[in-house]
Amino acid sequence: MSNAPAIILVVPQLGENIGACARAMRNFGLSDLRLVRPRDGWPNPDAVPMAAGATDILENARVFRSTEEAIADLTYVAATTARGRGMIKPVLTARECAETLRERSGQQEPTGILFGGERSGLANEDVVLADTIVTIPTAPDFASINIAQAVLLLGYEWLAGDFGNHDDPQTERTRPATKQELIGMMEHLEGALDETGFFRPAERRPSMVRSLRNLWQRADLREQDVRTLRGIIAALSSGKKQDR
Repeated sequence: MSNAPAIILVVPQLGENIGACARAMRNFGLSDLRLVRPRDGWPNPDAVPMAAGATDILENARVFRSTEEAIADLTYVAATTARGRGMIKPVLTARECAETLRERSGQQEPTGILFGGERSGLANEDVVLADTIVTIPTAPDFASINIAQAVLLLGYEWLAGDFGNHDDPQTERTRPATKQELIGMMEHLEGALDETGFFRPAERRPSMVRSLRNLWQRADLREQDVRTLRGIIAALSSGKKQDR
């Protein structure tokens, strides 16, 4: 299907697992592979044998320095995790996630799925950038799933769904905000809050920023919303400076 979600591997470790992910992607019609700081660098010859012919996906894989850069052009992102994160986000099964991705793809939205590295999965700073969390039911005493297995499960649900209902017109007046636009707005707000001394005590700043970013991710903002909010932030900052 056109406009399929990007597969984003965050700090993957083994080249063999990246190759296996590429093979799973090829099985289920996915082609956009993005790597965030792969541990052993890229390209990695160890990935080729496990790709089993899906070498074009490896050759076209893009490498990014951060998760923010990897998702900048996307408007909807799901994060796979087996652990509770203490964040207020929708939690979907793989099937529910695939249905949401298909609906948004039918509206020509660029989407993606985040997968964490083999050692510890996604960091909270990665999960907070996502719109929803995806969990895969497992035995409670052994919840860890190999990264390629996770890609395969999500890929299967993506391809197995009903593709016949994607002709609904886009009725929104403006397109969804990209992650780049949303992150830019959040950084603008955080900078303005820094100037007011909002983040107190200083050691709580990282957790407070995560909470704010999680709030904005849940808002499902449109491009016009982001521009309006940035205008408000700029106006408030300007007014504050004039009063000094």
